[in-house]
Amino acid sequence: MGGPGDPPAGTPEGAAGGGEDEYRSVVFDESFVRAARLQEFSAQERISDHTRAVRRRPGLHRTLSRQLLILVVLIAVAFGTAIYMGLRSPYQSPAAKRPEPLRMTVTPLAPTGRVPGSKSVSDLYAHSPAAEFRVGAEGINLPPARRTSHFSDSQVMGALVTAKDYLVESALDPDVLAGGSPRDVRLLIDPQQYAQFDRSFNRPAADGRHAATGWLVRFDPARTALADRRVRTEGTLRIVETDKNTLEVTSDHTFVYALRAVERGDRADARRAKGTDDARARASLFTVRRELHFRFDRDDLRMHRAEVLTSVTQAGPLACAAGTADHLRPLLAGERAKTGGPAGTDPYATGGATPLCGSLAASAQPSLSAQPSLSAS
Repeated sequence: MGGPGDPPAGTPEGAAGGGEDEYRSVVFDESFVRAARLQEFSAQERISDHTRAVRRRPGLHRTLSRQLLILVVLIAVAFGTAIYMGLRSPYQSPAAKRPEPLRMTVTPLAPTGRVPGSKSVSDLYAHSPAAEFRVGAEGINLPPARRTSHFSDSQVMGALVTAKDYLVESALDPDVLAGGSPRDVRLLIDPQQYAQFDRSFNRPAADGRHAATGWLVRFDPARTALADRRVRTEGTLRIVETDKNTLEVTSDHTFVYALRAVERGDRADARRAKGTDDARARASLFTVRRELHFRFDRDDLRMHRAEVLTSVTQAGPLACAAGTADHLRPLLAGERAKTGGPAGTDPYATGGATPLCGSLAASAQPSLSAQPSLSAS
């Protein structure tokens, strides 16, 4: 039945709103029909034994399987490419450049006379070459961090900061100076130097490779204590790029420590009761100059660690014959170096380093105007 307003015989064919337009939304083109997952059996097929009116076409399933296989292959290729590029990255350190063993030298500096001492630590510093030195880490100044051909400003600064942290932990930490655990120093070196580091503390030897005092500064806690935890420091840091994968930092710093002798129980009580003023009641200065050479590859910069290549230490006042491999044993206020040079050297012996000894210049000691007469300990 036609709707209101429609001609009695319906809309003529070919006119607007005709039959073709009415069913246009449900007419499917050939591509849609071919893509259908279900297909109707033909008339001939339907009069046979088939009971189902339609069958499933396998073409789409094969298409999806093929697409899934291609997707898996593309993902595998992308993942393999990422791994290859990571292994071949130009920013990785060359595998051939392995960390070298630290080469170290510790040279005692013997005083020419008695070691000056004073009850006032500030008086000692005021009359010494360290009078203008800064206190602690403030004396380790970082130079401007300028980018190099292959390293950014932040990478250069990272190398300098790591070198400074090593100096602070190895020469300014009161616990390390008193012979405590060197763990914080160890964490700042390349892991491939751990074996050499550990042997230096477990079995120290004056062989140029395994002296604990080549890695850090520490005093014999049985006889020496800090008279002032504020160590005076002055020095420089320099950085250069040696190749496209390596930065090297050289440090040259002088550390000045105020020390006094450790007093044990009854002896200290007796001295305080008598009010005596002997050498053990006085502080003295001990000077250490350290030159360290650090190397950084890109892994070291990322992990905040360094390879320590060389360590040259000059320290005094020390007796030439005093062993320095495990601890430094300073001559304290009122003490004098014994006559004679360093311990004898056997030129036929192998595996050891020739002991060195120098003379501590009088100008390196505090110039106190009046020194009481003290007997050497």
